[in-house]
Amino acid sequence: MMNMQTRTPPSTQPDDGYGFSDRIQHQLDHAGRLCAGQGGRMTQQRRDVLGLILSASAPVGAYDLLEQLKTSGRKPAPPTIYRALDFLLEHGLIHRIERLSAFVPCTHLQHEHTHDHAHAQTEPCLHSAQFLICRTCGGVTEIADAPRVLDVLKTICGKKNFTMQSASVEVEGVCEDCTQAATGQKGHAPTPN
Repeated sequence: MMNMQTRTPPSTQPDDGYGFSDRIQHQLDHAGRLCAGQGGRMTQQRRDVLGLILSASAPVGAYDLLEQLKTSGRKPAPPTIYRALDFLLEHGLIHRIERLSAFVPCTHLQHEHTHDHAHAQTEPCLHSAQFLICRTCGGVTEIADAPRVLDVLKTICGKKNFTMQSASVEVEGVCEDCTQAATGQKGHAPTPN
């Protein structure tokens, strides 16, 4: 009797060593194409850092990323991580949550059909973000459907002759799940500390 084995075609990307899911691998491939379209290069280090951020269930700090990268047998230095994070920020693939000093993936990357950096040649690429940060559970939600917030900021900047290069709005409060857990009812928020 002959033993037939199905062979899996080799991956087009180097082995990341982290076992990223197919969904994350797809997002990483998409991110690589976006970077290439913007003249950037998605190195393996940048890909691994982005993959760890995409895989995280909560915002992740630079030193947490450094520790995760060290477990893969490499010994990257903090400047290496910060350079990768700066690249990912510059290309609009992640956001820095200032309040938490941590990073989250851009929701546009997770929904590839909505990630569009197209703009006029004379208009600088402005990637803005608005976040809801729960003081109770630490959860962060990006508000991707709030273009009016950016429009208001642009109007204010225009009146002040100020050139906006980036914008991040962080709103702190209590999320719906924590509100329900604390009160047992929808719509009655507990008082934050």
